Amino acid sequence: MTTLKRVDVHVEGIVQGVGFRPFVCSLAGRLGLSGRVRNDVNGVHIEIEGARTGVEEFLTALERDAPALSEIERVTVVSGEPAGHRGFTIATADPGALRTAAALADLAPCDDCLRELADPASRRHRYPFTGCANCGPRLGITRARPRKRPHTTMAPFAMCADCAREHDDPDSRRFGDPATCCPACGPALKLRDARGTELCGDPVTCAAALLRTGRVIAVKGPGGYHLACAAACEPAVAALRGRKHRAEQPFTVMAAGLAQARRCCEIDDTAAALLTGPARPVVLLPRRPGAPVAPSVAPGHRILGIALPATPLHHLLLAELGEPLALTGGDVAGEPIAYEDADALTRLSGIADAFLTHDRAICTRADDTVLRPLAGEITVLRRGRGHAPDPIALRRPAPRAVLACGATIDSTFCLLDGRRAHLSQRLGHLDDHDTLRAFASAVGHYCDLLGIRPEIVAHDAHPGHLATRHALQLTAAGHVAVQHHHAHVAACLADNGDLGPVIGVVLDGIGHGPDGTIWGGEFLRADLTGYQRLAHLAQVPMPGGPAAARRPLRMAAAYLGDHPCDPGLRDRLAGALQQAGTGRETPLTSSAGHLFDALAALLGLRDTITYEGQAAAELEQHADPAETAAYPAALTTGEGPLVVETADLVRAAADDLAAGTATAAIAGRFHNGLAAAVTRTCVALRQATGLTAVALTGALFQNALLLDRTLQRLRAAGFRVLRHVRVPPGDGGLSLGQAAVAAARDHPVAPA
Repeated sequence: MTTLKRVDVHVEGIVQGVGFRPFVCSLAGRLGLSGRVRNDVNGVHIEIEGARTGVEEFLTALERDAPALSEIERVTVVSGEPAGHRGFTIATADPGALRTAAALADLAPCDDCLRELADPASRRHRYPFTGCANCGPRLGITRARPRKRPHTTMAPFAMCADCAREHDDPDSRRFGDPATCCPACGPALKLRDARGTELCGDPVTCAAALLRTGRVIAVKGPGGYHLACAAACEPAVAALRGRKHRAEQPFTVMAAGLAQARRCCEIDDTAAALLTGPARPVVLLPRRPGAPVAPSVAPGHRILGIALPATPLHHLLLAELGEPLALTGGDVAGEPIAYEDADALTRLSGIADAFLTHDRAICTRADDTVLRPLAGEITVLRRGRGHAPDPIALRRPAPRAVLACGATIDSTFCLLDGRRAHLSQRLGHLDDHDTLRAFASAVGHYCDLLGIRPEIVAHDAHPGHLATRHALQLTAAGHVAVQHHHAHVAACLADNGDLGPVIGVVLDGIGHGPDGTIWGGEFLRADLTGYQRLAHLAQVPMPGGPAAARRPLRMAAAYLGDHPCDPGLRDRLAGALQQAGTGRETPLTSSAGHLFDALAALLGLRDTITYEGQAAAELEQHADPAETAAYPAALTTGEGPLVVETADLVRAAADDLAAGTATAAIAGRFHNGLAAAVTRTCVALRQATGLTAVALTGALFQNALLLDRTLQRLRAAGFRVLRHVRVPPGDGGLSLGQAAVAAARDHPVAPA
């Protein structure tokens, strides 16, 4: 006699909108089980009954064989009495079952959809909007909850009978997918000239022909417009740079597939998996000698940002073109990327020669995610399409919902509800009015999609930051001010599921210090509730105030002081100080970013900064990674915090420069010297505090050479080291740290 068994199963995590219910239905049918499955407010609820052995196999396979896009956090199983279900059904979702399904990241086309795209026998052959429940647009087309067709930008397109059958069939991979369409009923692609007039012929074929003649095309992607040209065509790349006023910042290279990408970059198995994964990020990888890429794509860089097609449209265009594209965001001089058609035509018509566009609206703009292999791990440098707004699970739940407003530069925001922290895509620099408006709009949109109503608003402690001003305007919630560098350490703790306390090493550009100076090279004793400044890089004046950030030779003069150096260099330094003027604001700063600026200027690499972090990136690229020598930096002790005498590093570099040492060797010795100084300081602080864990955070730890050298030394000294993996080390991860601090202060807990 068969023994019957009944269990109720509740699955939490990312299990809505990823094909989980059809998977459950198919699994139950294969095992001859009865019951039903439905979405509820916290995940998926399953009632399953039948032969005991079948139910037990079901519970095993539920987690083992779950859809690739799902992420199971918790499975709860409760036994009950068989209810006499006949067959297995997908039941109507609970009214509250909206949260996770409404906020999934946009994904690249899956293999099944790509096969349809290439199959002449398929009704979706060469259709640029092919997708299914396992891939395609999500966040970018969703206007409101629940994530059904009427609440997306697909609402104007009525499904044909064939698409409707697929949408309603639990055995179809398009079951419940609101983006289901085909050429008979879906969006249509068009190619327009710079005045908006539609051009004749197949849009993809004609666009590729224009690209081959050196033209610039604005291409409508999943989160906004990109500007594209043939990557190997120097005149086209140079024209794009000139029209966009982006003089030096590297462009992305998009290749048709791995074979083409491998001709541009060195790609190992890890990098290949990243490039071909569903997020389709930009991955920073070593550039191959002789790569078929114009010099202006990434001038002076040994690495390239490489990506594979993110949409069916990109696949079609790259296949037609037969060579890689150079891509950059569809914006001008730091504005938010254009995502509405009329705005794109207005703002980009002076840059693009043509527009490859379509009539499906984009609801949420998002730039591409950028990843970099760093010291044996993959670190997110910019969170965007494919990652946002997928949640980051925190170790301890927040008692109340939190909105954290992040930083003014590389702005993001974070919505924290329970254990789930939803870190937004990067939105840009808030000192641009349009970006600030886009930031405020995105906050409201996320709150609606996620069903979160913040009761606490966290923000930077600097009252002048635009993100802080926005936070203080939200009067319906309580406010928590978080010091900039404490938020960096908290972001690293949250990234690693750690509660602290740790020695937090924060090396970044600038942040408001409570002592009235500008911090940026800090050693903090920190947990999620508070911090203490134990040490810092030596403070130096910023000649001419904030303008010194754009004139790095001024910082070189500040570090060198009256140190003897070459007469020619001394004249350059004197000229820089004269330009800065006398009697003007000269705030003190401990900024590690300005230390790198000084070295880059000293070595003749960079006299003017044109984008954030430029000098530091170029110094890393210039450094000889084989160099093992390290410049010494004294550690000064006194009544207050320890001080790392970073002027020692600059002066040693000046001495080597005067002696004729190669600048690549000098840059290598500088990196090694700073890593050694960080380690020596942490050893001293361990002796004083007993702390044995170090958290490395701040934008300077996006530098592969510095991170690698510092990790090696700290681990050799016996430290447990935390570093960023899931969220950016720079200001793009700051809002997560602010949210974690606000939640911890709302309900402090003792470290586990």
